[in-house]
This record gives sequence, structure tokens and C-alpha cells, in this order.
Amino acid sequence: MTGKHDLSRSPAWGRVWKSIGFGLFAIFLSAQANSIGDWPKFLGPNADGTSAETGLLSKIPPAGPAVHWKRTVGTGYSAPSVLDQKLVLFHRLKNEEVVECMQSSTGSTLWKHSYATTYEDPYGYNNGPRCTPLLTSNRCYTFGAEGKLLCLDLQTGKPVWTRDTTADWSIPSAFFGVGSTPWLEGDKLLVMVGGQPQSGMVAFDANTGKTLWESVGRKNWEGQPMIGWPGDRTVVWNPSEKQASYASPIVATIHGRRVAFCLMRQGLVALNPENGEVWFSRWFRSRLNDSVNATTPLITGDQIFVSATYYRVGSFLLQVKPSLKDFDQVWAGLGMELHWSQPFLVEGHLYGFTGRNEPDASFRCIEFKTGKTLWDREESWVPRSSPTPPVFGRAAAILAEKKLIVLGEGGLLGIFAPTPEAPHEISRWQVPELHYPCWVAPVLSRKKLYLRSEDRLYCLDWSSKP
Repeated sequence: MTGKHDLSRSPAWGRVWKSIGFGLFAIFLSAQANSIGDWPKFLGPNADGTSAETGLLSKIPPAGPAVHWKRTVGTGYSAPSVLDQKLVLFHRLKNEEVVECMQSSTGSTLWKHSYATTYEDPYGYNNGPRCTPLLTSNRCYTFGAEGKLLCLDLQTGKPVWTRDTTADWSIPSAFFGVGSTPWLEGDKLLVMVGGQPQSGMVAFDANTGKTLWESVGRKNWEGQPMIGWPGDRTVVWNPSEKQASYASPIVATIHGRRVAFCLMRQGLVALNPENGEVWFSRWFRSRLNDSVNATTPLITGDQIFVSATYYRVGSFLLQVKPSLKDFDQVWAGLGMELHWSQPFLVEGHLYGFTGRNEPDASFRCIEFKTGKTLWDREESWVPRSSPTPPVFGRAAAILAEKKLIVLGEGGLLGIFAPTPEAPHEISRWQVPELHYPCWVAPVLSRKKLYLRSEDRLYCLDWSSKP
């Protein structure tokens, strides 16, 4: 446009464009802030237990941080998820599994959806759900202890679709109920169903619940070398073998392609999330039957770290080849033996709370590229005789502002600086009313820290003080 019709040259139009530009920029900053402040799924926005939030508490006051709110909740091991000022908790009240949406700043209930359950843990642990809610802008996905997969409208709590996986597939009984939180990859919900013989992983249409593909089982495991087992044994598939583990699937971009990594009961499987094609499998299982894999793989670049603790299984680090069909093993050993909590990679060093049971728990640092142990701090305790012990046990943690925020099994809250030279504990505080077992990692959203035990939910002020 030229001359008098060139509105872009007029001062008034310039002011309009300037206003629009600032408006769009504000919207962009707001979207960024929301993204940084949300914790909408298991292990947070990056699925690795890390947060990009800043301006956080650097040391816990002697009397503890301010408590925004606290409330009694139902039983379970499911972490809360937070999105757009909504906190969703999946818990059990009497004989119902309950999906409850709360106002994150007050803890007041916005809506509830519940359904009947008869689940009873065969080992005497609590009977609540184990999987964490997965939130999007308009949906809430949950996976119950008995295998009920549910999609709700996030704004109203009304059901969109549901699938009963135990009715639709042949699934051997789990040790501790269903405990692998699903992963949302585009319009596909990837779920560790554990079905026999070839439905260990299933992809569902996230909008309708329709089955899109089934994969993992006899075809990829039959004949695989049983790494770490005596002799030159290979897998002979058992049609009653459990496939589901307690580790959650995670998808990452490796060599320019999206790859789903699923730590099944038998070991690690890398597959194409679009169609379920298995690219490679790596056996990783205790020799004893009463054992599980429970820690989600850690991915950095083209390297995958996997760990388990049952009966001296240990860890390994793989480097995926560009073809995605194979890998090189960088190292394997007992440097880190993680039960369920996630490790954290900071400047080439891996930090984690290792150990199968309370008496052999410790806080450990290893060199990531070699697996060599650099230091080990004992955290062992016997919880049933000491409900609020002075140690962290097999703690769960998150990482923010280059500090580990740690919740011990007995409700002991701590801040650590991850340093390879020696353990560096900055501060600690015993959270009132939290007691063994606290097995849920902290959740951080908009400078509020959420802590859960089997019967309490706390919201703490985690902002730095002026």
C-alpha cells in the first residue's frame, strides 16, 4: 500500500500495532509463565522431576515454611498434578477411587468423580491408586489400581471415556496393583497394560479411548539373552508372565526421531510411538520372582540410564545408535540401585537415594560416564519403631534452582546442594503430621510446594523471602 491508503505509516495505526504487539508479547510471557509454573503430570513438566521455576526458598526456616493449607485426604501413592490453578488428586475414600479437583491455592474442592473399587493389596500396603493424574488443557487421565483407565473433562469432571483394561486384555495379577502412569504423545495415550501375549504396551486414542496399537511381549523377548543371569540363558516366554512394571513410559527425541522407552518387568524396550514397532529390547530383571522395576528411565541426549534395586540388580547406561535398532552399553554395575525415586543428573554426576529396604538406604553420588561411586551417605532406619526418624531413608526428590528438594519416608523435608565432592545438606524440617510412609515426591507449582503422605496433603510457601 502507498500514499494515503498506507495505514501502517499513520501515527494512529502505529500506536495500534504497538498496542497489539505489546498485547501479543504479554500473552506470550503469560503462556511461558503458565508453562513454567505447571506440574501437570508424573515427574513434572519435563518428566524428569525438574522445575525451571526461580525465586524459590533457598533454606528452610527452623520453624518451617509458611503453610498455605493442609487437609486430610484418602489413601494412595499417587502424586498430585497441577495445571492452571487446578490441583487434581487421585485417592481412595472407603470403597471408591476418587478423582478430586481442587483450587490449588486453597485446597477447596471444585469437583469430584468416583467409582467403586474392591482392590486389596496382597502384601499389606495401602489399597489406593498408585498412578498420577495426567492433565491437559481440557482433559484429565487416570489409571486406577485395578486397571480402570479414565478420561475426564478437566473443567467439569464429567467422564469422556473409560476402558477396563483387565476386562479387555489377559493380564496376570500384579504384585502391588497397577502402578505405571500413562504417557501422552500427541493424540496417543501410551499405557503399560501388561497384557499377554503381545500387549505389554497399548496406545489409545486420547480423544475416544479407541485402541490404536498393541505391542511388546513374546515376539520381542523370545530368545533374547538374559543379561546378568548365570550361563548363556535366553528368554523362553511364559504365557503367564507379568509384563507390567511400576516404571512409567517416557518418550524422547533421539537422533531426530521420537522414541518411547518402556521399562517393563522383563527389561527396557525402545519402540516407535506411532505404530508400536519395537526397535530394541534389553533384558533387566532380578533372578528372583518377587521383584519389580519401578524407576522411570533417565534420558540425556542419546543415552539412557536405567536402575533397579531388587536383589542387587543395579544399573546400566546405554548409548542408542543412529539406526535406533541397537545400542552400545557404556557401563553396568551396582553404583546406583534405585527402588522407585528418580535420580538427577547435574554437571556429569548422578545423585539418588539408593537401596531396596529402609535398613540399606543411602544417599549416593556416582560419576555418570563410568558408574563409579564418588560418595555414599547412610540413610538407613527402621520406620515402624520410629515414625519420625532423623534420616531420609529411600527419599523422593525434585530438582529446582540447582538444589534438590527432598522428602524422606518419615516426612522429613530437606534441601541439598548436589556436589560431587561430598554430601551437602543445607537445611531440614520435620513436617508436622507427615509420617511413614511418605513415598510421593514433592510437587512444585508457582512457588508452592505440595507434599503428600498416605493421609495428608500439604501446600507450603516455597518462595524466597525479600
